[in-house]
Order: sequence, then C-alpha cells, then structure tokens
Amino acid sequence: MPANLTPVYYEAERKYKTARSVPERVAALQEMLAVMPKHKGTDHLQADLKSRIAKLLDDLDKPTSGPKRTTNPFNIRKEGAGQIALVGYANVGKSALLANFTGAAAKVASFSYTTLVPSLGMLPYGNVQIQLVDVPAIDAPETQTSLFGLLRNASLLALVVDLTGDPVSQATSLMAHLAEWGFELLGLQNDKDTAEEDQHRGKPVVLVGTKADIHGGLDGYQALEMAFKSKYPVVMTSANEGLGADDFADAVYQLLDVVRVYTKTPGQAAVLSNPLVLSRGSTIYDVAEDVHKDLLKGFKYALLWGSSGKFDGQRVGRDHEVADGDVVELHI
Repeated sequence: MPANLTPVYYEAERKYKTARSVPERVAALQEMLAVMPKHKGTDHLQADLKSRIAKLLDDLDKPTSGPKRTTNPFNIRKEGAGQIALVGYANVGKSALLANFTGAAAKVASFSYTTLVPSLGMLPYGNVQIQLVDVPAIDAPETQTSLFGLLRNASLLALVVDLTGDPVSQATSLMAHLAEWGFELLGLQNDKDTAEEDQHRGKPVVLVGTKADIHGGLDGYQALEMAFKSKYPVVMTSANEGLGADDFADAVYQLLDVVRVYTKTPGQAAVLSNPLVLSRGSTIYDVAEDVHKDLLKGFKYALLWGSSGKFDGQRVGRDHEVADGDVVELHI
C-alpha cells in the first residue's frame, strides 16, 4: 500500500536533513510523525521515526564520555510537587530569582552566561516543596542539547524576562525558540488531551517578569500582562525587594494540577506535615504504589476521610479517585 506522503511531510523531512542540533532534529522527526498519514502503508515508516526519536533522546541521558565517565548534571531527579525550569536569556535575573525564592546558592553576575550547569533550590508552598531549576541561557550554544533534554522532563516551564528590556519581545522570542524545539506551550486553558498525549512536548507555562523595582519595570510588566495574561499566568517579581515569591508559588502550583494526600496507620492519627503529592486523577492504587510497591501485592481495601468520600472512614477500593486533602489508611 503506497504511503501517499504529503508536501507538509516532505517539508518536515527537509528540516530534519538540514537540522544541526539534537533539539531541531527531534522536533523535525516529531513533526514528520504528526503530519504523516496513519495507515498500513506507513506502519514501518512510523516505527522507524519513533525509533530515531527514541535513540536521539536516549543519547541525551548517557553519561559524559571520556577517561572518567561522569553523571550528566542536566539529568535531574524530580523532587517535591513538581520540577520548574527557569528558562530565559542571559542576564534576565534567573539566578537571583532562584537565590531569593529558595535560599539556594547561585552565581549572580553582570556578565553573560554565568550559569553553565543547572542550579537547584526548593520553594516552600504550604506543606509541600516545589523544585526550581535555574538552567543555562536558552541560546547558549554549548548547552542547548543537554538543556533540551532537561526541559522535556520538567513539569512546567517558567519563562523569565527582564521587565526593563522589552519583555514582550523577549517572551515572544523564547516561545518561538521552544516551538522550534517541538514544545507545545500550555497556558490557562490547558489542553489536557494534548498534555496526556505527550507530556514531554506539552508544557504548562508561566511568565515571570524580573527587576520590577528598577526604572521602567512597572511599565514593562503592564505591557507583558496586556500581551499575554489572557493565555498565561503573568507574575511580577523583584529579587532585590523580595517581591513575587507567593504569587509565583500560587501560579505554578495551580498549573501543576496535583493533589496532596495524607496517609495514616490504623489506630494512629494522620501526619499532616508530609503529604504524598500525586497528579490530579490519581487513585488509591497510586497512593499505595507511592507508599511502597509491595503494598499492591496484598492490598485489600482502604479507609478514607476527605472530600472524595461520602462519609468519614468510608471503605474504598483501589480504583477510587482521591482528592486534595484526603486521608487514606491502607489495609493489606
């Protein structure tokens, strides 16, 4: 059966053949796969494209080669309620933001490309922590391939712009850059189907304006808000004044779309200081798996207190969907 490939496919193939970086090649392959007619005549081609994408992405995760193989500093394990990548150009204030919001040590300087490897910090939000990752400038040529892999695994992208330097153009340019890498940016009207289809491509986005305390910063924020507030959350910050941490935490937590679930041992009170953080839509099965996978083998039922139940102490099965604030007692 003929493949009947379209001109759009061949244009995407041309992009792949001329691509110079891994992000550009992956984006072109993903576009080829997306626009290709889906029928028996293209089954083998679809499999080949998926194999090539997987190989490129697998290469991103391999340790650095050489006499002493080292762990890739861009391979960062997610912690807390979610991993937020601070994405922007050089000197927009990402490192200062990380230091101010989390207390983490970060290199802050007036010259370009200070951040060469990611820096981490934990932002407290109620009784959970949100992981912030300050990444190298998106246009730093020596780190683009590694950065692409990190951004694919992040839970959310915070696009950081300098409010004193045409923030609308900065944000537009960042979005175009990410689109070239194959990312689909999700905002307030989050497309759940797209996100679930490929969570590595569909990324929730919040816009973060820095240096609000400097002359022109407030005008820049108004322009940024006017341009993007209908689609993305827009947050005004100042590292010097300690402004915006709470607004930022509120915005990213809402976009992460997670629930906090507490566990308790029979006969004891629930510990409310250290919740499990799960994706919205998770079930008792997911709770048990998060506590320990071995619990699934002998699981019988759970007792539940909270808004997802009909009454306190309700007996529920593994398919029961939990809600934020639920308390669960697992029985095996």
